[in-house]
Amino acid sequence: MDFKKTLKPFYQASAMRIAEVDVPEMNYLMIDGSGDPNTSSGYAQAVEALFSVSYTAKFMARQGPQAVDYAVMPLEGLWWAEELSAFATNDRRGWQWTMMVMQPPVVTAELLAQAISAVQRKKNLPGLQKLRISAFAEGRCAQVLHVGPFTEEGPTIERLHRFITAKGALRGKHHEIYLSDIRRAAPANWKTIIRQPMA
Repeated sequence: MDFKKTLKPFYQASAMRIAEVDVPEMNYLMIDGSGDPNTSSGYAQAVEALFSVSYTAKFMARQGPQAVDYAVMPLEGLWWAEELSAFATNDRRGWQWTMMVMQPPVVTAELLAQAISAVQRKKNLPGLQKLRISAFAEGRCAQVLHVGPFTEEGPTIERLHRFITAKGALRGKHHEIYLSDIRRAAPANWKTIIRQPMA
């Protein structure tokens, strides 16, 4: 099963057209942290823990009584700062973040707990201690696809914010969904869904 296709409105977007979506409640494996994602060891540990557990849960679901196979969902991030100037000045030391991976309905809290224990026995990753399982519903949002490096997202974000403020107001946290494997793709081809909840 490919939940990116099943949940197509939320995991596919156009770079040309901003879309409004009503995002339902979904379950996520999450880790909270802070600091520059390019230099923070905590950020790297968070991503490693998220994917190690997500892939372990996938294999457990496939080998379990339900025998369900699915594609692991992409990495997502919620971003904010206590001082909004940290974004304006690109001072990443003040950034706060929640990194997360959506888990399909077949992956229960019990299965995830088993997956965390299995990874802990094999690797004992530092980020495992900070993992949490949480339901998250964003409701009404606007989103658009950004193609290119993360450092060039500014104009795309401004365009999205103009769209929202013309209709209402921003609310919630800046949300990014990373569709590309940045270890393999050239930065010019990175695809990121930029999503912002709207009032």
